[in-house]
Amino acid sequence: MSDLSWGERARDLFPGGVNSPVRAFRNVGAEPFFVNRAEGARLWTEDGKELVDWIGSWGPMVLGHLHPAVQAAVTEALGEGASFGACSRREVELGEEIRSRMPWCERLRLVSSGTEATMSAARLARGFTGKTKIVKFRGCYHGHADSFLIAAGSGALTFGNPSSPGVTEGTARDTLVAEYNDLPAVAELFAANPGEVACVIVEPVAGNMGLVLPEPGFLEGLQELCQAKGALFIVDEVMTGFRLARGGAVERLGLQPDLVTMGKIAGGGLPLAAFGGRREVMEMLSPLGAVYQAGTLSGNPLACAAGVATLRLLDDALYARLEALGERLEAGLKVSLADLPMCVQRMGSMITIFFHPGPVRSMREVDGCDKVAYGKFFRGMLQAGHFLPPAQFEAFFLSVAHTESDIDSLAREAGIQARLALGLA
Repeated sequence: MSDLSWGERARDLFPGGVNSPVRAFRNVGAEPFFVNRAEGARLWTEDGKELVDWIGSWGPMVLGHLHPAVQAAVTEALGEGASFGACSRREVELGEEIRSRMPWCERLRLVSSGTEATMSAARLARGFTGKTKIVKFRGCYHGHADSFLIAAGSGALTFGNPSSPGVTEGTARDTLVAEYNDLPAVAELFAANPGEVACVIVEPVAGNMGLVLPEPGFLEGLQELCQAKGALFIVDEVMTGFRLARGGAVERLGLQPDLVTMGKIAGGGLPLAAFGGRREVMEMLSPLGAVYQAGTLSGNPLACAAGVATLRLLDDALYARLEALGERLEAGLKVSLADLPMCVQRMGSMITIFFHPGPVRSMREVDGCDKVAYGKFFRGMLQAGHFLPPAQFEAFFLSVAHTESDIDSLAREAGIQARLALGLA
């Protein structure tokens, strides 16, 4: 039995003591806790503290942790084998469940992470169009593939290193960056790079610089630009897929993408993601086409079982419940924070508290947030039993396991801790 703490042992093993940077809590001036177990909307740490969980493994736990139907499905699948490296019926079952909700995904490919999904979609767009450049948006995060670590969001923002060392100049030249919600800037990029843009990739509702909503006409304008210029329109639904509606943000916002990436909820919290879209584009993938993509653990039977079990429970009543919880939290926060230089932005069951008077429409405003105050706020809320995103640049995720009492407690406590963080109490 080691005399060292879990944190000390982890720092001896992993860079910064973590296996994903935002878990280090450095941006909020705190030390990470270690989870012992989770159930419903609660986490219990290794030192025995109970926390209300408002990140839900960064989105997939829409049903709450350890949902009995998901647990039973994974247990049954494990009894048949953990991994085959060959085709299994569970891949087909999950693919059918996804396409029943996202019929625009005429063909799909299962992978193991959101980064794989977005990376593969961008490569496929280049292969299909024969063009080299991609357009992305400052503050939008699409995983850690080289092409996307140019003015990236999420953890890259948290650590102040949005263009990571190790990304080559050539890759950077092929990645064109605009401000989210700035459609004219995208048109200018197309004009400045005629016949060179393979795709535009966008979070339809940005969640990796905090929750930033698309302005009316922005996404539709991107779609029209892509159609006019022969580029593919890629909607990154790794975060929003199956959360904002049965068919994700694409359904909720009425979009017509060429390709969609998804993850998190698609795997029921296990490592699984996917990308899909128009048949003629997807059939450029090997083994039918020349664009190569592969993965030993793609379509893992345990993850597929968890995904199927989760998706089958996502009915109209569940989405109505999530919407009602989101509305209640937004209303409560707006009352408790009403006199403070802060704003609350929400869509469905995703929400962010910005230490900025708002509205927050792009990274320009996010850059102006009081990050020091957010760190104090995070620490105060954690002490009060609420686990919030450990960075200003992230969204909260509600689950149907949260109760009205949880919602009201968060809203009340947020008002108290925000005033303390701003030096007003």
